[in-house]
Amino acid sequence: MSKEKYDFYERVFDVVRLVPHGRVTTYGAIAKFLGASKSSRLVGWAMNRSHGLIPTVPAHRVVNRVGLLSGKAHFSNPTEMQRLLESEGIQVKDDQIINFYDVFWDPALMDL
Repeated sequence: MSKEKYDFYERVFDVVRLVPHGRVTTYGAIAKFLGASKSSRLVGWAMNRSHGLIPTVPAHRVVNRVGLLSGKAHFSNPTEMQRLLESEGIQVKDDQIINFYDVFWDPALMDL
């Protein structure tokens, strides 16, 4: 992996670690926050590489732009992402967060 991509991934991991318990964000919101608005897929690839990192990266809190669990296939089993979200009080039905706009967290709105 190139140093540039590694650095971007590290920045993504830092943002995802800030997503509050019981909230979710999107690949696009993270990309936009990092000044790379057309890099949503790269954020997704970073989430694929985040499993097992220390400190941990709560990748289950990152979903697609409409609240679908599009990254669920990259967890230890296909239901793990939903299980983790539900353990935080987030309701999911048919791989869709039910109250997506109520639990959405935008990193651009956080106080730095």
